[in-house]
Amino acid sequence: MKSVAIILGSAFSKESLEEYEWTEVSIPTPFGDQLLYKTEGAQRPAYLIFRHGLPHSLLPNHINYRAQAAALKEVDCGALLVTSSVGVMDKDLPLFQPLLADDLIMADNRLPDGSACTMFEKPGHNHAHLVLNEGLFSKALNQQLREISEGLIAEVSKEVVFAYVGGPRGKTPAENRMWITIGANVNSMTLAPEVVLANEMEIPCAGLVIGHKYSVPGHSNPEEAGVTESLVKSREATRQILLRFVEKGASVDFGNHLYRFAK
Repeated sequence: MKSVAIILGSAFSKESLEEYEWTEVSIPTPFGDQLLYKTEGAQRPAYLIFRHGLPHSLLPNHINYRAQAAALKEVDCGALLVTSSVGVMDKDLPLFQPLLADDLIMADNRLPDGSACTMFEKPGHNHAHLVLNEGLFSKALNQQLREISEGLIAEVSKEVVFAYVGGPRGKTPAENRMWITIGANVNSMTLAPEVVLANEMEIPCAGLVIGHKYSVPGHSNPEEAGVTESLVKSREATRQILLRFVEKGASVDFGNHLYRFAK
């Protein structure tokens, strides 16, 4: 039976999901060893990846994205949930509520080191074009998450488009205006490379994001006094979604296609 996996940011640790016992597993890959955390306390194996390491120490440009994807393929991942804290560029979207991404803008398909964002670095018998029949986010997996979350994911009237903005610096007001103009709703410094590379490994993906601030020029953010309580509530809502995914999440069919040249 295929496993499921979650990529977590700096808001979570193993203790955040203490309802399960997590065992450290080092997976060797052609791109270096990748540390996963595995639990058997569900219907099938489930894995965690902490993108910033444990303890959290890696900046977004330090993450070994290819090793992550290769390790997930090695453990036969059939459904990947990628989380991220994001800036919100649509003032009609709520802060501090989990949202699902339905589309992605990655203006320059490159990793932080400047290389192409692909698992196929060199010519080989297995290299391929990723053909996006349904997009980088799995519709079946998004639907599954909505069902098991039982209302914890915010219902919004339009698709949430995620923009990848490579870190580690923040964005300028002019850059925020540009992203808004081309249709982005939320953005962060991670998530996109993970989703692109996982798709090249034929792993269906979902993106669960939470807005922590408005990145809209001229639009004010909530008062400091109310932010702490909202952060606590949003973290717990996300934690519950993650626990339900560990318990009930299941693999789905890969909706895209890898086109390989005829031999």
